[in-house]
Amino acid sequence: MRIPALLILVCAVAALAPAQSAQWDYQGRTGPVNWGRLDPSYRVCSDGRQQSPIDIHHARLNKALQPIEFHYIAGGVTLINNGRTVLVRVHPGSYILAGGQRYDLVSYSFHHPSEEAVKGRLTDMDVEFLHKSASGKFAIIEARLNEDIDEPNPTMSTLWASLPATTGASKEVASMVNPLGLLPPDRNYWTYTGSLSTPPCTEGVQWFVMQTPVTISRGQYRAFVALFNINSRPLQDAHGRRIEATR
Repeated sequence: MRIPALLILVCAVAALAPAQSAQWDYQGRTGPVNWGRLDPSYRVCSDGRQQSPIDIHHARLNKALQPIEFHYIAGGVTLINNGRTVLVRVHPGSYILAGGQRYDLVSYSFHHPSEEAVKGRLTDMDVEFLHKSASGKFAIIEARLNEDIDEPNPTMSTLWASLPATTGASKEVASMVNPLGLLPPDRNYWTYTGSLSTPPCTEGVQWFVMQTPVTISRGQYRAFVALFNINSRPLQDAHGRRIEATR
């Protein structure tokens, strides 16, 4: 039997198409406890021994740790509501220097409550800045955010003015947004080797957690929580990992 040429072409295209990873979420059957079983590429979410987030305690002071050099530039951004968080995509050009390595800023996202805990305590929210080196290594800067009645964060005010309220929506922010406005003036940090905190939970990620929280207003906090009730991964076993501190 002769197979139609069009059918052969369709099958060839399907074979070349990239496999779609399984959908995941923060609750229910596709929540964190099941991530490792949703897709073979997510297996490290369950089996890994360098998973994030963790509880930061018994950190060791390391006076040899150098300050992180922030080379963030102001520019327009795109806010994306992906159904799990508000993802902020930035234009190329912003980067950090940490441990002698350059990492380019790719995006940042918000979580409620914070993902990292400090001596068992979470903050109201966090913002996590995802960076990638030229060799493909990831680094994440986490700034922990606490609600205050009257103190709006100016940078968040600019972002929240274009907050996309529905899943799949995106909005362009033409105003000059500098991510530095979401970081504390005191740049002391804790650092450890962990993972991406979302599937596929890739390990070998260097985390830098700011020691001083940033204040946001109650209105800013409630605007986010109205969209995402809980969107942080539960704490993972540290498996004896070394946590170092600049202070």
